[in-house]
Amino acid sequence: MLYAKGQTEGKLILIGDQFTFTEGPAVDSKGNVYFTDQPNNSIWKYTFDGQLEVFLEPAGRSNGLYIDKDDHIIACADEKNELWRISPQGKVEVLLDHYKGRKLNGPNDVWVSPAGGYYFTDPHYQREYWTRKGKEIEEEALYLFQDDVLTQLDADFIKPNGIVGAADGRLLYVADIRADKTYVYDIDEKGTLVNKKLFCSQGSDGMTIDRKGNVYLSGKGVTVYNAQGQKIHHIDVPANWTANVCFGGKEKEYLFITASEKIFKIYPDW
Repeated sequence: MLYAKGQTEGKLILIGDQFTFTEGPAVDSKGNVYFTDQPNNSIWKYTFDGQLEVFLEPAGRSNGLYIDKDDHIIACADEKNELWRISPQGKVEVLLDHYKGRKLNGPNDVWVSPAGGYYFTDPHYQREYWTRKGKEIEEEALYLFQDDVLTQLDADFIKPNGIVGAADGRLLYVADIRADKTYVYDIDEKGTLVNKKLFCSQGSDGMTIDRKGNVYLSGKGVTVYNAQGQKIHHIDVPANWTANVCFGGKEKEYLFITASEKIFKIYPDW
């Protein structure tokens, strides 16, 4: 059952269903949640007091988003295979669009570490609005953009997609959606990834972590794993596909879920 409003623990609350395909929810310091309607080339804002409005249009066909400590949106701008930084006022800065002179495949999802490193996945999903056909970079890889240097960290994926890091900056989770696996890395003091391990045998389109260290994976609904990689909960979502998740609201108390033409929130009771 859907509830139009109110804090109903464990029940999905429908925020809107007027979209085409929602993606990339991300929260700012006040608890406002931004998300994309990717086919309609827009970024929307859902305020902590319940107002829904367009924030940026056009939006570079943005996909995954993350918001840094200065409330800038870091956007995987799919239209031209770029990574953007968008100010709170909507001013766009292109951070990067290539690796070693070759066009990126298509930055898909991004996480910003406490140290300021931008970790992002770069799978290849051929788009009908691209003029180019095929890849310029064969590897579908995981990258780090830090101190104006772009480094390819790991190319041992079929199709990397969802990504999220722990709040303390010590762990990074990356999903290989085509292999149906999610991995976890330790992050050392230089931002380098070490000790790659299988976290669970499930891939994910988008990911988030709660205060307890539980990891939320999306796809067919939302599946929750504890920090040891054990499945502890599943949220059925009435949509064809659940693309991404994040925590938002004044106290980051709600889980926001982008799912096909809809966006929901839920107050966890587990």
